[in-house]
Amino acid sequence: MIEDVEITDNEFLRQFELEVGDNLARIEYALQDRKIFLTKYDMPQDMEDQGFRDIFIKAVFEEVRGRGISLVPTSPEIASFMRKNRRKYRDLLPVGISI
Repeated sequence: MIEDVEITDNEFLRQFELEVGDNLARIEYALQDRKIFLTKYDMPQDMEDQGFRDIFIKAVFEEVRGRGISLVPTSPEIASFMRKNRRKYRDLLPVGISI
């Protein structure tokens, strides 16, 4: 499996997207000040079975890191990923927020 996936920021729909074949995964977001709230995670089961879940979330986290803004994972799936990878991504959390 290729780890270098290309995600798209669909600003109109306020969601990050990953397209693989006919499948589209998305993470909806809301921007507020210098924070991005990741509010909803949706991935087709085919993509989950192929292991794209962590790859997609990592790509989104790296995109957020590149923008220099804080990340607030409000979606249960994304919060769970953040807990499992706390050391690597804790710098993305706003001051005073812990997961």
